[in-house]
Amino acid sequence: MIGNYAGIPCTYISPLQGLSRHTATVYKPGCANVACPGNSVLVKDAATAASQADATVIMVGADQSIEAEMIDRAGLLLPGQQQQMVIETARASRGPVVLVVMSGGPMDITFAKYNNKISSILWVGYPGQAGGEALADVIFGKHNPGGRLPVTWYPQEFAARVAMTNMNMRPNPSTGYPGRTYRFYTGKTVYKFGDGLSYTKFSHSLVQAPKRVSLSLHTPHNCSGGSLCTSVHVENTNCHELSFDVHVDVHNNGSMHGGHSVLLFSSPPAVHRAPQRQLLGFKKVHVEAGATHTVQFSVDVCKDLSVVDEQGVNKLSLGSHHLHVGDAKHVFDLHIGDGL
Repeated sequence: MIGNYAGIPCTYISPLQGLSRHTATVYKPGCANVACPGNSVLVKDAATAASQADATVIMVGADQSIEAEMIDRAGLLLPGQQQQMVIETARASRGPVVLVVMSGGPMDITFAKYNNKISSILWVGYPGQAGGEALADVIFGKHNPGGRLPVTWYPQEFAARVAMTNMNMRPNPSTGYPGRTYRFYTGKTVYKFGDGLSYTKFSHSLVQAPKRVSLSLHTPHNCSGGSLCTSVHVENTNCHELSFDVHVDVHNNGSMHGGHSVLLFSSPPAVHRAPQRQLLGFKKVHVEAGATHTVQFSVDVCKDLSVVDEQGVNKLSLGSHHLHVGDAKHVFDLHIGDGL
């Protein structure tokens, strides 16, 4: 529950303690420890308990013996026989199964994502000394979760194929290198950057955004006078004080109040091996059930819309740029002209 960037707390509220404050519980360790070398007796006991319970909460993941400063995980799978323990316990369960993952980074839990016996999956990081209470509040509906993943969750094959020392961001089709981060990665994911669920349903509408954004250039410049250009050097434009606003309506379509993280992405034109998308900004809002909240973003043209070309130069790509928040999309044209 505690990572290695924290002190030693006076007390802990474990998941078992937190859940026991809400209902009667039966605890059975499916593994002897986090390394989970495998013990058929422990797994059988856990499966038997699940077969008799109204609901089952399975805790898996890592701790500082698996990952910490100076201790790197060699792979992305759950340690030891944890995966097999989850499969067998879930198979035996009588009621819904909640899988809780504690770890400092992503785990390949594809097997659980597509297991129809597992009703929900919670990644809680290392939740700290009161983590058990917070976990129980989410499971029993006292708190409506609204978190988003801060990283891409890659499959195990990514760790097996890509050297840890290869820090190239852009993919290389000639070698099969898939790239890194949500901006460039082209391979399969377990979960994407920004994924996250809630007990309510939110929808988005882009209600204000420009259709055209005009750049003025320093003269003389080879893009002046109608010459065709796919991009311009940021330093050759007067964009440093150029910005525009984007307004997004967030509607809570459900019956439960909730917090919601609004992520505004941009997809630039496909020049200079540009990223597939990049995060322009994010804001957390609380929206009452049935209500609508308007979120405003200010987009700095130089800072937010520029890309770094193959020579490491900041460029502004001309043409169609796509803004998207959830399923809502908007296209605007960035061109050389006299103003917005």
